[in-house]
Amino acid sequence: MSRRGVAGLALLAVVFVLAFAGPLAAPWRWDETDFASFGHGPSARHWLGTTQSGRDVFALMLRGAQKSLVIGLLAALLSTGVAAAVGTAAGFAGGVLDRVLMCGADLLLVLPSFLVVAVLAPGMGWPLLAPVLAAFLWMLTAKVVRAMTLSVREREYVLAARFTGAGAPRVLVRHVLPQVASPLAVDASLTAGAAIVAEGGLSFLGFGVRPPDVSLGTMIAEGRGAAATWPFVSATGLLVLIVLAVNLVGDGVRDVLDPRRDGR
Repeated sequence: MSRRGVAGLALLAVVFVLAFAGPLAAPWRWDETDFASFGHGPSARHWLGTTQSGRDVFALMLRGAQKSLVIGLLAALLSTGVAAAVGTAAGFAGGVLDRVLMCGADLLLVLPSFLVVAVLAPGMGWPLLAPVLAAFLWMLTAKVVRAMTLSVREREYVLAARFTGAGAPRVLVRHVLPQVASPLAVDASLTAGAAIVAEGGLSFLGFGVRPPDVSLGTMIAEGRGAAATWPFVSATGLLVLIVLAVNLVGDGVRDVLDPRRDGR
């Protein structure tokens, strides 16, 4: 893997450890209120200061990072899985199934996805946010996978497998999916970054994770009145680091899977 990929992987690992192990060392829980400290800066008592409501910024930041990582990675896995299934099925089967699946993808592409998610989000809890985001992130990848499947299905080894009586599921799993694994792996990392940003935007507007729970988007919204406040700076900085790490990992995966690239 290239240096960029290794750096991204290391940074992502640090964020994971900080988000999920950090609360064990934090002096305050994310849902605790310090009634003696409202809107204070960093101190020995509160490492990154407190919000205007008296909650510890460091603990809130870790809680928000947990939400962003879980939602982003889960949405990426679901979206990539749907894209792989739809793209290979459409390209391999052709005919009516191909037209129906691609028409469905085209229909979802023209829908205002952000508005649809914003309408649906208030009626569901945050665990359902990842599947809803994934439902609007798979279409372009599915089209790429379909195009590649159309090419792969005409190759000699695929035709030979079909002539020997191998069923469509066996041919897809053993011969087609390995050939489309490269764009799927790269897409999964890019989709994770897009989902994390989308979750932050929805939570910022009040449609994603909502109080009393917290995400990086809600922290940015709470501190937006003054861009220099610690909740705003901490949440924005961590969100940028997470998306940067995910994109660097995607670059590294692309360099590994594409031998024509000189990964440095």
